[in-house]
Amino acid sequence: MSLLEVRDLKVSFDTSDGLVQAVRGVSFTVERGKTLGIVGESGSGKSVSTQTLLGLTAGALIDGEALFEGQDLLAMTDEQLRRVRGKEIAMIFQDPLSSLHPLYKVGKQIVEMIRQHEPDVTKAQARKRAIELLGMVGIPEPGQRVNDYPHQFSGGMRQRAMIAMALALNPKLIVADEPTTALDATVQAQILDLMLRLQREFDTALIMITHDLGVIADLADDVLVMYGGKPVEHADRRSLYYRPHHPYTKGLLESIPGSTGAKTRLKPIAGQPPSLINLPTGCAFHPRCEYVMDRCVPEEPPLTAVGDKDGFPDLGHTSACWLPKEAAGLDAEADRLRQEAAELGRSADSPAATVVDAGEAQ
Repeated sequence: MSLLEVRDLKVSFDTSDGLVQAVRGVSFTVERGKTLGIVGESGSGKSVSTQTLLGLTAGALIDGEALFEGQDLLAMTDEQLRRVRGKEIAMIFQDPLSSLHPLYKVGKQIVEMIRQHEPDVTKAQARKRAIELLGMVGIPEPGQRVNDYPHQFSGGMRQRAMIAMALALNPKLIVADEPTTALDATVQAQILDLMLRLQREFDTALIMITHDLGVIADLADDVLVMYGGKPVEHADRRSLYYRPHHPYTKGLLESIPGSTGAKTRLKPIAGQPPSLINLPTGCAFHPRCEYVMDRCVPEEPPLTAVGDKDGFPDLGHTSACWLPKEAAGLDAEADRLRQEAAELGRSADSPAATVVDAGEAQ
């Protein structure tokens, strides 16, 4: 049995402007000790998907199942969820300065969380554990820094403190919501190395949420790509990086800056993410897709197997795109197959042709 199994999760928010369809049918599993990367632009539904699991989306309209060790998180009461949050499932947020209370010392906040879930632990024992954790995540002189306030820590140190807090009760699953976005490149690399090392040491499952495929290149076992509140591609890391099928995944990979310093222009994805109140018909990505076909405008493609293992369909690599399954990869042959399929599936006076013309004009 998987540690976490999410089935057809839907999350909406009723606002004065209309119904925001933040998550529109997300399914995934997380195995013990493994890492799932969830990738997509801002507004794709990444954070809402995971925050909903822990009851952090107040006022949302929620449907679906989220089975954690066989128990449905979405059906739990507030009291039951409080026993799960922190102890069984921990969360590392994007901005540690807003996650840590500015008026309480860092050590006190770690101690408070430990004793909240383990009331038999004394303050002295919890403090000792807090110092050990701060040292474990690379905070220098942890015996002294345990008495510091969050503003006395650098950005990287605050994020290390949040990781220490997440590990305090040896959770079975950690959700890291863009934990390195606000950090510079060298500190970002240190934090990722730290998370990878601690995950292996504690055999903790990890969900890493990011907008940058480069961040999880060495971290994730499987990757889920989201767009417009829905998964558009799901595969193991190697398949996704070397044989991406969905044009959106291809666009994300091609927009990663190189590390060589070569003077080459980035290749951004044209257009803007869709409004989750007024979503496009058919495939939500079709207004931005250079391979859009006639059927993409009225028909929404389901997730289907596009990989191949020993001559059989690879059910572990799925994509929500009408392009033929052979059109996967980043090489010239894959591009040729995509272009041929698009030209065959697009008539001159169709809405799809209008989308392509607009994209070329940009």
